[in-house]
Amino acid sequence: LPTPEEVQAFVNDKSPNAHEKLVDRLLSSHHFGERQARRWLDLARYADSSGFQNDNTRPNNWRYRDYVINAFNQDKPFDRFIKEQIAGDELWPQSQEAKIATGYIAGYPDNANSRDLVQRHYQISTDITDLVGETLLGSTIGCARCHNHKADRVSQKEYFQLQAFFANTVFDEKAKLEQKADVDVAYEKAQAAYREAIKPIRDRQKAILDTVRDKALKYQKERYLTDSRDSLFKPQEQWNAMDKWVNWRHKAVYNETTDVANYLKMAAEETESPEYDATTIERWKEYKQLTADLKKFDNLRPKIAGSTTITAALELGKEAPPTFLRFGGIHERPLDEVQPGVPALWNASKEAVVITPTETSSGRRTALVNWLTSPNNPLTSRVYVNRIWSQYFDKGIVSTLGDFGRAGEKPTHPQLLDHLAANFVKEGWSVKKLHRQILLSSTYRQSSAERADVAKVDPDNKLLAVFPRKRLEAEEIRDSLLYASGQLLDKVGGPAVFPPVPSNLNAGNLWEISKNPDDARRRSIYTFVRRSVPYPLTVSFDPANPVSPHQKRDVTTTPLQALTLFNSDIVFAWSQALAGRVINEAGGSESAQLDRLYEVLFARKPSKDEKAALQAFLTQQEKLVASKVADAAKTGTFSVAVPTGLKDKQQAINPIRAAAFVDLVHTVANSNDFAYRF
Repeated sequence: LPTPEEVQAFVNDKSPNAHEKLVDRLLSSHHFGERQARRWLDLARYADSSGFQNDNTRPNNWRYRDYVINAFNQDKPFDRFIKEQIAGDELWPQSQEAKIATGYIAGYPDNANSRDLVQRHYQISTDITDLVGETLLGSTIGCARCHNHKADRVSQKEYFQLQAFFANTVFDEKAKLEQKADVDVAYEKAQAAYREAIKPIRDRQKAILDTVRDKALKYQKERYLTDSRDSLFKPQEQWNAMDKWVNWRHKAVYNETTDVANYLKMAAEETESPEYDATTIERWKEYKQLTADLKKFDNLRPKIAGSTTITAALELGKEAPPTFLRFGGIHERPLDEVQPGVPALWNASKEAVVITPTETSSGRRTALVNWLTSPNNPLTSRVYVNRIWSQYFDKGIVSTLGDFGRAGEKPTHPQLLDHLAANFVKEGWSVKKLHRQILLSSTYRQSSAERADVAKVDPDNKLLAVFPRKRLEAEEIRDSLLYASGQLLDKVGGPAVFPPVPSNLNAGNLWEISKNPDDARRRSIYTFVRRSVPYPLTVSFDPANPVSPHQKRDVTTTPLQALTLFNSDIVFAWSQALAGRVINEAGGSESAQLDRLYEVLFARKPSKDEKAALQAFLTQQEKLVASKVADAAKTGTFSVAVPTGLKDKQQAINPIRAAAFVDLVHTVANSNDFAYRF
């Protein structure tokens, strides 16, 4: 939202480059990176948890989110941006930032309980292949996993050739954080102090678990299916490339504390267990007591959120596990082995994909990303330019953002798309220059006023004769309400936060509200994304589903949306704060207050008819509030909700009228004029 002062300054600026100055100021704001990052994170199926049954927290995923924000704010060339995210560990192995960037391919939903690690290799490779195909190639390439693509000339073999680029990739979710900011150092220091305090308890627990550790590991390995077991029990000197991947994966999902403790619990509680005896029972009893004793040190836990690790992709040597064509895409039915390659449909120049292995890597992802960003491959730039266009005009030049194929829509302005894409590459893949080019165009600067003549010949406004109206996205609605109320905390980056949620959510430890009250005031991009527990306040407004690449936000209209905003205690508290802000800025004149309310929310003053309707609402609502107060004198069940944050001189305001004004603010803030961009 622009402030009333910013609106007035723009209106009063009569210089010929006033619009250019405004655009440049907005592009230089750090909020540009936050906004663009949210759209990219939709595509990257970003979440702070792994999904599936356990939905475990990924404690350092926020570092990838911050990487994306910083990349857009720094105007990192888009080709470099893509290279870092797909092969940063191969291309820049000494760069911590490039390693964090691989969170793009590491963000897949993950089932740590899978009992078939060989199949899990196939599933993860499939997820990454579909991710790259949908987000960078604008293709529904996943259709070719089970059969030749029905619409586009992509064979099933070519699908698996593309998948082969990722066959040797693993992910280290506990890679050491080498370059630390001040907040990281503070967190590490606090964490070290806590661990030192509980060291005697942890040492004793470790000693107890050591008595069953080898048996627990053997038990865990035996629970896997045959192919996985064969790799897990094979001597390391006999490992092939797939054995390396399986053993790495097992090490990543096996918790040497929790899993061993669970084994000890089973041995102590199940009478048929071979280890069931008095000694085991006593050990488990002592272990439980020690766990309870740890709670006495909770006050020493770090008061700030953080992590001492990063998640990074890496490879397990130059040799990659084999990739097979699979009958019907079924893991259990492999056919011929295939080698890495790109579909001929997107390689009209027949450019060779050169793979150069090193001692530590197959070099496959580097080869792929070099092809993706090659000057001879215009598809990557066209797909991304089309996405940026859709941000401003609701629809892309190709309206099916994730499908540039025959099953997708044809471009409405093909020459424009080619021009923008070619210029994007010519300008060094500069994302900010692309945005600037669109924002300064006459097409973007059109009026959104309805035109009957246009609606008659182009009812869907495909030719953009008028500027399209667009509802704000879920995060924009929340952040705009928070900003209008004066409550928004302007802080960039850092660990994800848990703002308050309804008490009846019953999410348990999956949503532990942040202890720092300021966390509730952060922008929505910093809200923890739990795959199994979406944030309730925005879930009604069609947020991205982080299970797969989210191409475009849906726009639905449901009663639940209005009910969410009207019945939320959080939104009502923001309305109280907004009412207080308006009174503080406008003074005691009710007419001036109504003007200021509209200036804050809509960047304009109310019309004469609107102001009359607002005043009529106030009078009617004042009577209703007074009636409830009178009834409360008998029942004691009602109290007025007045504006908050008032300056001292305003505290004597009539509480009945003030409560009515809060209701008015709450109503106006939930109108279509606020929720839609015109």
